[in-house]
Amino acid sequence: MSSIDRSQSVGGTRTYEVRTYGCQMNVHDSERLSGLLEDAGYVRAPEGADGDADVVVFNTCAVRENADNKLYGNLGHLAPRKAQRPGMQIAVGGCLAQKDRDTIVKRAPWVDVVFGTHNIGKLPVLLERARVREEAQVEIAESLEAFPSTLPTRRESAYAAWVSISVGCNNTCTFCIVPALRGKEKDRRPGDVLAEIEALVAEGVSEITLLGQNVNAYGSDIGDREAFSKLLRACGGIEGLERVRFTSPHPRDFTDDVIAAMAETPNVMPQLHMPLQSGSDTVLKAMRRSYRQERYLGIIEKVRAAIPHAAISTDIIVGFPGETEEDFEQTLHVVREARFAQAFTFQYSKRPGTPAAEMDGQIPKKVVQERYERLVALQEEISWEENKKQVGRTLELMVAEGEGRKDGTTHRLSGRAPDSRLVHFTKPEQEVRPGDVVTVRITYAAPHHLLAEGPVLDVRRTRAGDAWEKRNTAAAAGPAGVMLGLPKVGVPEPLPAVTGGCAVD
Repeated sequence: MSSIDRSQSVGGTRTYEVRTYGCQMNVHDSERLSGLLEDAGYVRAPEGADGDADVVVFNTCAVRENADNKLYGNLGHLAPRKAQRPGMQIAVGGCLAQKDRDTIVKRAPWVDVVFGTHNIGKLPVLLERARVREEAQVEIAESLEAFPSTLPTRRESAYAAWVSISVGCNNTCTFCIVPALRGKEKDRRPGDVLAEIEALVAEGVSEITLLGQNVNAYGSDIGDREAFSKLLRACGGIEGLERVRFTSPHPRDFTDDVIAAMAETPNVMPQLHMPLQSGSDTVLKAMRRSYRQERYLGIIEKVRAAIPHAAISTDIIVGFPGETEEDFEQTLHVVREARFAQAFTFQYSKRPGTPAAEMDGQIPKKVVQERYERLVALQEEISWEENKKQVGRTLELMVAEGEGRKDGTTHRLSGRAPDSRLVHFTKPEQEVRPGDVVTVRITYAAPHHLLAEGPVLDVRRTRAGDAWEKRNTAAAAGPAGVMLGLPKVGVPEPLPAVTGGCAVD
């Protein structure tokens, strides 16, 4: 079958594919893009389509030095396919589109639509306009036109969902270009956030992750410094909502009322992802990070005092301009003191358009690599030691979909503990669905996962598992319709593990 035939194989309906790069905000935006396209009559292309769709959308990221090279390489790969298939369209959105604007069409004239971070809702209109006018449509809004929660959505999990509580960022970190592309922070009203969560729970979702560029700065736009802790507590009153997480908080905004809310709200999970970036006060100052080592470790100490079993993870940048060996040793010191369950480590990469890209003291690649390897080795050792402390514990796991790549050959299933650790467990005799909850005893620890090799102690079938089963039954029967945002919110598929992603927080 030719690629032309394959692209038209879903009942004669035009197909689409969305490729996502970057942080959780982009992942969530892509859910909106998929919803918009399905609302406009498109059908998602089959898995593995790899460009054999009528519309291919790139949702881009701009925080890496080579982000544009990656985009143009992918666009070049699609150029001959588009030339062979009249009617195929290519759209580029996201942070790189917001930054480069007209440059994209100049370098890749076969692109049909370029749109920014503030006007993702215009994608179907721009595609149709490009088709009718037979010329590229470039439309970049300078400020948010509509909060993304109001747009149609095709959520990616039947049991877990992102819920965006704010967009934009008010910080000026010297390594980060996100504020220039996403704009100043804009908060949603608490009532709107809670209404979306309640609608999701009504559809079967049992875990939500509150999402924001600096999620715990929530309230600065609406004039309430305790808005985030109040929101966490309000989530505790939503019947059927079993797990609440959030990402990514900024140490500057981490207040005692948030720690108290985490500790006192049963469905807020004992997990914290809080970017460190560097342990050196000198480097933190150069980064314009408005906290210092003592402040950061103080937050960790308070969280552990209030929530003893909390798993804490972080982001760290190695080789920031001007970083000395002494500075790097301070980072290693914080890693030893904080004992992170996991750290997402990054070698410093120039972000064009950021102050750090022009700073003196750029570190040679060889030095950065050597420091990076030392940091990774130390964190690997700590992660393993921290995981070994879990052996013997009895934990409730939410069964996950697609997280255990070897589950089929090992006859295991996989799930997430309350603290988000990944656990592979023996498959029980009775049916267990993603979204259901099992109780297991941990028998073995590796640096990045745990094993529960004995029999499952208990299986609890849940409404989330029912939602997963309903979605997959519908999918087997034929293409699913669009899942809408408020007030009709659809059910998602599994979320990826929460990480710092771009290391921009």
